[in-house]
Amino acid sequence: MRASMIATGLVAAATGAAGQTPELTVYTYDSFVSDWGPGPQIEAAFEEVCGCDLRFVGAGDGAALLSRLRLEGERTQADVVLGLDTNLTHAARETGLFAEHGIAAEFDLPVAWDDPHFLPFDWGYFAFVHEAGLDAPTSFRALAESDLDILIQDPRSSTPGLGLLMWVKAAYGDEAGAIWEGLSDNVVTVTPGWSEAYGLFLDGEADMVLSYTTSPAYHLIAEDDPSKAAAPFEEGHYMQVEVAGMLAGTEQPDLARQFLEFMTGPGFQSVIPTTNWMYPAVIPPEGLPEGFETLIAPETALLLPPAEAAALRGPALEEWRAALAR
Repeated sequence: MRASMIATGLVAAATGAAGQTPELTVYTYDSFVSDWGPGPQIEAAFEEVCGCDLRFVGAGDGAALLSRLRLEGERTQADVVLGLDTNLTHAARETGLFAEHGIAAEFDLPVAWDDPHFLPFDWGYFAFVHEAGLDAPTSFRALAESDLDILIQDPRSSTPGLGLLMWVKAAYGDEAGAIWEGLSDNVVTVTPGWSEAYGLFLDGEADMVLSYTTSPAYHLIAEDDPSKAAAPFEEGHYMQVEVAGMLAGTEQPDLARQFLEFMTGPGFQSVIPTTNWMYPAVIPPEGLPEGFETLIAPETALLLPPAEAAALRGPALEEWRAALAR
């Protein structure tokens, strides 16, 4: 609280000296800033306390954020990047573009968190979502042996797509290439991002779509529709922890840190479950919304350390490309 007050005071002082409202630019993924995403509510809530103009910039899906940063380099206009995950943080750190955040916070995550550059804002488990009446497979092998059609995302542009590669790799290791060969006949389309794939699924273009165990909560809570389910897999489910970090070259370091600190509080975290449809990194005082208790709870959580995920990305991508090219 005291840090927030100090940061607010610094921002206010800077505003008065410059005679204009300071602006904070946050790069994120497209669905975050959509009308139904968390962006609009978070923008309004943060601007109430910061005395600033918060500007979200959509940059495709999560993995596309890192590509854009690499392209822009030190010329980037971003002050904060929100929407990378632990499969990308090692590579992001190696760019040298991110500063240490210096913020201490306690998180409600299944894993310990001590990253000096990146702070988590939500997390979830990847899963294949389907109509509740479907006789869904219970493993990747069973899915590969089935006649079911699936929609997945491109791992080169999408964090769910990359998460799927890491899921198969973490579960099967050296057998991952064979799993992809078996799955290649099931894949109907590979989309650039999550939104496109999920939209095609809702239009009836495939039996299953790569999404999250939390996706059925959207239909249940927002639409009063219990017709969607996530398939529990025997291998376990790969976790995604989404993070934000501040750029070393930002001209608004105090404001960027204030935003990151705000991100860990209830004004941000309470918005996540019913807009981003993920688990919040810090459970808000009111707890999780009714309906989240109906979601599947994976018995085995899979998550590769950031450095290991970065090292496996190239080989896993080649296995995926080789299988889908046949």
